[in-house]
Amino acid sequence: MNGTMFVYVGTYTSKGSEGIYVYRMNLESADLELVGKATNIENPSFLAIDPKKRYLYAVNEVHSFAGKKSGAVSAFSIDQKTGELTFLNSKLSLGKSPCYISIDKNGKYVFVANYSSGNVSVLSIMDDGSLGDATDFIQHVGSSVDPKRQEGPHAHSIVIDPSNRYVYVADLGLDKILIYRFDSESGRIIPNEKQAWVKMKPGAGPRHFTFHPNGKFAYVINELDSTIAVFSHDRDNGTLEEIQTVSTLPEGFKGTNYPADVHVSPSGKFLYGSNRGHDSIVIYQVDEETGKPRCVDHESTRGEFPRNFAIDPSGRFLLAANQNTDNIVTFRIDQDTGLLEPTGHETKVSMPVCIEFLSLP
Repeated sequence: MNGTMFVYVGTYTSKGSEGIYVYRMNLESADLELVGKATNIENPSFLAIDPKKRYLYAVNEVHSFAGKKSGAVSAFSIDQKTGELTFLNSKLSLGKSPCYISIDKNGKYVFVANYSSGNVSVLSIMDDGSLGDATDFIQHVGSSVDPKRQEGPHAHSIVIDPSNRYVYVADLGLDKILIYRFDSESGRIIPNEKQAWVKMKPGAGPRHFTFHPNGKFAYVINELDSTIAVFSHDRDNGTLEEIQTVSTLPEGFKGTNYPADVHVSPSGKFLYGSNRGHDSIVIYQVDEETGKPRCVDHESTRGEFPRNFAIDPSGRFLLAANQNTDNIVTFRIDQDTGLLEPTGHETKVSMPVCIEFLSLP
């Protein structure tokens, strides 16, 4: 492996964090060296990097911003040598507590999921990387069976498909994956004519959604019933069909648990999910013909409440962010089995919430 790997960590700033932390990762040992911070930014919890690796975008996960009842999104330029961030501007997210952000494949729009207000927005990206005006906004409506967590809509993630044509929103409050057609010219998202949503099992609480690298399968991790649902994905019309549901927990576990994040390895051979409560990463081997996962192990994250984790672009390392114990633990991935082995490297940072890798030449 040549080049430089930077790691960006989004945090909650209520307990001592200064904002977004920038690390350089040793490509052999996976040790992290702090090289910069973006400070004076409130709750930059979730991050996304544009396809050309020039800009980083962060949600400001708050209820009010600049006197408005809304969270925000902030834009930064990335120094191509040092990895450091320079603030560009902020825009309202048009909803409270934005918790997820992603970018279209052409780097022209950001998609934002606003958790507390249960809506999604699309913001334009200007030529200099700064954020422009919103190009769309959709308010979800409805509820589901859990009176505390599903009293209304709670958009929890928003992801575009590999073809840049369809957008998928996991709404924990509605027990639905909503499917939108994306107009890349106008920045609008329109309910998909073939299938506007997929209904999950009542009380599942869909949270994060991801695609298999081949685009034929998709996975959603369900926060309220500790499962992962597996879908076949029609790449032409954007539709989903659920084909399997698997538990994220070992047999016999009786404690409280809230799964959070889900990722497929770059090779497509392994699927991982994080368990907050059991405090583990669940490891599955994936049948590449059917997309179905088979659980092979659970690895302790060596901390509490693993909110997020990330796999480096080479597929060799997994970094787990333990929100409640203020630590990021680095694991080496066995390329044959998918099993995780701690490298011994641990990074202390207050309330880590999101990890993003950036590989530069």
